Order: sequence, then structure tokens, then C-alpha cells
Amino acid sequence: MTTDPAIGAVAALDDELRQGMYAYIRRARRPVTRDEAAASVGISRKLAAFHLDKLVDAGLLRARYEAVGGIRKVGRTPKVYEPTDIDIRVTIPERRHEVLADILMDAVLTESEGESARQAAVRVASRRGEEIGAAERARTRPGRLGAERALTLLEGLLARHGFEPGRESPTCVRLRNCPFHPLAARAPALVCAVNHAFLDGMLDGLEAAKVEAVLVPRPGECCVELRSS
Repeated sequence: MTTDPAIGAVAALDDELRQGMYAYIRRARRPVTRDEAAASVGISRKLAAFHLDKLVDAGLLRARYEAVGGIRKVGRTPKVYEPTDIDIRVTIPERRHEVLADILMDAVLTESEGESARQAAVRVASRRGEEIGAAERARTRPGRLGAERALTLLEGLLARHGFEPGRESPTCVRLRNCPFHPLAARAPALVCAVNHAFLDGMLDGLEAAKVEAVLVPRPGECCVELRSS
């Protein structure tokens, strides 16, 4: 997902010394001291400390004080660094392939007898969207929603999920980006059906009864727009 922290993490790596130390620490598969990190790129310990702390601030490394090799020696316990579990992906425009993959995997695992793979995917997508909508309703507590208020809430929610919503009129929100592109271009019937069900479920979870998700494909955009019903 493309977020401010992800962009910050990538920016922190836009330095040859940080890249080198980060790669060394990932390869080490153990906590690495400042001295070791400095030696890996041929700089002083003091300069290495500056760059390592930048990587910690960006969420790429975590630091703690630990006796190297488990042996406590006289003097200050050294600071050691190891990689975090952060998964960094920056895509512009934003893509959410992991959401689609998760829906399709869940569909395969829960497909019932007499249900096609496509029906299972649509069912799972609807439920996933409903969970997101319900969570947003619980967070914002908007009360009874008219069409315009619901569309305003949906603009913020859909922006966080990579759809790049744009208000074409007080009663219509167009989704300018398909987070599932280019997979949608390879299997439009399946992916658009999943996307439609996902957004329809989101409306159900938000209890936005005055809004409907309508399939209106346009080149280079999401296949769905949200309208007052």
C-alpha cells in the first residue's frame, strides 16, 4: 500500500550508505552493532549512527541495547540493529493486489458445493466490503445517512483504499483509479464483478441505503461509480 510511512521509508533509502547498511543488516540475520554496520560501508561509527537512526525513524530498522553474542562485558552495552517486518510497496497510482488475492484465496477455501468459483469470489468480496463499511460506521457514528452525507463519508473511505474518488455532482462520486489494475484488464468480467460486490458490501456495512454502486466502465478508471438511489 502506498502510504506516507511507505513513502518516507523509500525516501530514507535514497542514500547509498543507508542502502548498503540496510542490505548488510538484512543479510546478517542477527542483530548488528554500529561498528559492524559502519565497517560494512567503510564509514565512521559516528556517521553510521546518524544514518542507522534515520532508518529506525523510517520504520525500516529497530534498535535496542544488547550484549553481543550474549556475553556481558565491562562498559556500556552496545546498541544493535535488526530489520523490522515492514513490507514496503509504493505504487502510483495506488494498487491493492493483495486485497484481490486475499478475496480470491478466501473464495477458494470456502467455496461450497453447487457454488461456482466466481460466485464464491463475489460472496467473499461482498462480505469483505461490508466489514470495512461497518467498521467505518462504528468509527464515525454518522447516524441515519442521506445520499449526500453518505457519499461524503465514502469519499474519505474510498480514498484510503486507493480508489481516488471524485465528486462529479452532489449525488455522484466517480472512482478515478482501479486498485486492481492491471489484473482487471486481464479478466475484466471477474475482477469488475468482485470490485462491484466489494463496493456494494461497503455500502451495506455503512448502512448507506440511499446510495448504489453502479457499473459504468470508463477507460483508465474504476468500473464503478456511486450514485444517489
